Amino acid sequence: MAGIWLDVLDEIARTCSSHGRDDLLQTVRQKRAQLLDPKLRVLVVGEPNQGKSQLINAIINAPACPVGDGRTTVLPTVVQHAEAAYAAVAQAPPPAPGRPAGTAAAVAIERTPVALNQVAAGVAGTVGRRPGGGPAYVEIGVPRALLSAGLVLVDTPGTDEVAAVGGAGTVASPGRADTVLLVTDSTRELSVTELDMLLHVMRSHPNVVVVQSKTDLVADWRAVAERNRQHLADAGIPAPVIPVSAALRLRAAAADDRVLNAESGFPALIARLQRDMSGKADQVARVAVQAVARTVVEQLAAPLRAELATQEAEEQSGPISRLHAAQREVDELRRCSTRWQNTLNDEVADLLSDIEYDLRDRTRQILRAVDEAFDTADPLVAWDTFQDWLERSLVEAAEANHEWLIQRCDWIARRVAANFTRYGYDVLPPWSMTMPDDIGERLPELERPKVDRFTTGQKLFTGMKGSYGGMLMFGLATTLAGMPMINPVSVGIGALFGGKSIRDESKQLLRRRQATVKTAIQRHVDDVFVRVIRDCRDAVRQVQRMLRDHFTGLTEELQEAIVQSFRSAKQEADTDVALREQRQREIRLKMTRLAALYEQAQQLSGARATGVQLEPRA
Repeated sequence: MAGIWLDVLDEIARTCSSHGRDDLLQTVRQKRAQLLDPKLRVLVVGEPNQGKSQLINAIINAPACPVGDGRTTVLPTVVQHAEAAYAAVAQAPPPAPGRPAGTAAAVAIERTPVALNQVAAGVAGTVGRRPGGGPAYVEIGVPRALLSAGLVLVDTPGTDEVAAVGGAGTVASPGRADTVLLVTDSTRELSVTELDMLLHVMRSHPNVVVVQSKTDLVADWRAVAERNRQHLADAGIPAPVIPVSAALRLRAAAADDRVLNAESGFPALIARLQRDMSGKADQVARVAVQAVARTVVEQLAAPLRAELATQEAEEQSGPISRLHAAQREVDELRRCSTRWQNTLNDEVADLLSDIEYDLRDRTRQILRAVDEAFDTADPLVAWDTFQDWLERSLVEAAEANHEWLIQRCDWIARRVAANFTRYGYDVLPPWSMTMPDDIGERLPELERPKVDRFTTGQKLFTGMKGSYGGMLMFGLATTLAGMPMINPVSVGIGALFGGKSIRDESKQLLRRRQATVKTAIQRHVDDVFVRVIRDCRDAVRQVQRMLRDHFTGLTEELQEAIVQSFRSAKQEADTDVALREQRQREIRLKMTRLAALYEQAQQLSGARATGVQLEPRA
């Protein structure tokens, strides 16, 4: 029947080798050799002063392990069958660098014979142990029928003394045992330390029995046993509790009292050991292989799961993340290009509108001043003074408008450049716009308007027309009074009418001159406005083209760098994704095989009942 579980164990070994875990492979090989060994290795563990040594003596009915006198067990004690009683201290050489300690112990064990009366000193580590050597234990041979069937009992130091032993407990570790007996006395319930120890032992070997010793000292040991079973059930530990009394067992053996022997509880314990011994090649081995499979699969799967988690984390921060960042940079540059172009077009359109409105407002103020001035002034008298003021005002308006244009163009350049702030360097174009020195010379020359003058002849003619009408009208009126038509009164009235006619005509001519001058100035100001606005539009268009060319070149430069970075990131990401996917497939395949191996091992316990058959060994 060894072929079933042995095939699974060999498959576990091959799996360890394929994963490069030589440490697990060494453990599996040791477990294989141990399970093929017909001997049943029973490891007796527990806290100090629980009666472990006395338990072993009671099982074999021989004082093999020293007890009493406050002795401290430092070295493990291996009790096995021998034709004649003997004792020796077995010690492995110190492990060589780079070689596991277990390998050295299996290769060469040096044994130093110890007299039977010095076994206690050997167990205490004071006799037969070489300083600087490797792990050591005391080996005792006893001629007993129970041991001759292949039973080997290992007495271990107390759990709080193992740390002080160093490597002494290595040869008696649970992983090298077929059955583990945890000894606890009946004076108290299982402690937290003992439960933790059971949980730890169960991970490497589930064939565990809790032996409740010293039932002869406690009247309600049955209640303690029941509470211990409850503690084990609560902790999920499927270990039976066997209450025993070593004192009653030894007394029954001395008196050959079967009843007392049955009362000691040892028949149940020995029956359990014999059942494990007879079933080692089958059921015990199956359970052991299941535990080995669980341990190996957990240790092999843990780094695989960690690697998968690491790859998922690297996917967020590795080449894929850099690819996403490069893609975001490409998209951001595209949005930045749209933003700065829209900003430039909108600001230039607003600037053209604002510049035209500003100049129009300035010229309107000049025209209002002209209207106010020529409402009273005579162009013939005030033209020279007014012409100087008008030309100076128009030049000042053009200069103020152009200065504002320069400020707005500089502001527009900075506004557009603000879209490139995230790229971390100065992107303002190397340009300067200054006030033209010949702005006054660019303006059209103001021509003196032609106005009508009121000459002396015109005044005489106008006066004669006005006086003739008045003299005639009043002369006819005076004839009714008997006076001649031409008389002093009619002549005086005619003179008055002539003077009024001259004054009225003079005022009309003045208003016509003022209207003519206003119209001429209006046309001149319109000409200046058109000329200045044309120059401003040309300047704005030049600035717009300069800014457009500059930022277009900058965008192309950034785009080339970002696209190159994107291509590199994509190539790296594609390579990384391919490698990661390949590695993930390999990991998942290994995880699947580990799961199949674990399932195969778990079927061992039901192979006989369910008919599970594995390939027979040659």
